Amino acid sequence: MSEDSRPAPLYPLLYEPIVRRALEEDLGRAGDLTSDAVLLHELRAAAFVAARKEGRIAGLDVALSAFRLLDPSLQVERFLSDGEDAEAGATLAVVRGSARSILSAERTALNLLGRLCGIATATRDLVAVVSPHGAQVVCTRKTTPGLRALEKYAIRCGGGGNHRFGLDDAVLIKDNHIAFAGGLRTAVERARKNVGHLVKIEVEVDSLAQLREVLDLGVDAVLLDNMSLDDLREAVRLARGRALTEASGGIRPETAAAIAATGVDLLSVGWLTHSAPSLDVALDVEG
Repeated sequence: MSEDSRPAPLYPLLYEPIVRRALEEDLGRAGDLTSDAVLLHELRAAAFVAARKEGRIAGLDVALSAFRLLDPSLQVERFLSDGEDAEAGATLAVVRGSARSILSAERTALNLLGRLCGIATATRDLVAVVSPHGAQVVCTRKTTPGLRALEKYAIRCGGGGNHRFGLDDAVLIKDNHIAFAGGLRTAVERARKNVGHLVKIEVEVDSLAQLREVLDLGVDAVLLDNMSLDDLREAVRLARGRALTEASGGIRPETAAAIAATGVDLLSVGWLTHSAPSLDVALDVEG
């Protein structure tokens, strides 16, 4: 990933409360009983954050903040940046200072780093598969509760794009909305009447007949849900120049290329944030 295309770093204000809660969860009421009992207070050490497998880096500053928040006297040096690829065995950063503090923050830091790097790596690999067809990979709201801002940042580190961050930044009318509203036209007309002029409206459709009806209503985007490849190709033809097309529904790495080849603008992939495996990262220590 080129330096120009890397995402802007996250503000500490966005991630420090998450890291603090994770540390509090691990330390509980009495702190790190093992490290406090076994290690001398004055013991100093160096610890190297390493990637056991090749992958795309995401959330390194987030992870390293666990050490700084637990013990501000710890010194942290970062060797790679988010959005860069690390080879297997690469050292990502080094932490120096109190051995007790380093080990007490270790698991929180590695949990966050492994999770975010795993999402970024899976996104990078999926982007490589679909980009020759001109499609963009985007994420969904199927994120870990409390970690959405971080996981969507990891998607950007992998070269993907973000769909809605929450219910409050765009209108996405789905089948249940249509059912409760009493019809597709009613749902769209009410949405257009009740939201601001800057808010985009997207509608989920699962048939070409429904798509034709939606396009006549002048929406901004259509979510093509679980359509066959033939229907996706026809949907792209019908929507060209009228609405953005987004394929959705169980998209996996092994099916993404064929879906992208239909000509859709976007592939909405929940798998990236709910099932991508964590990258294997570790902490190697020196006394």
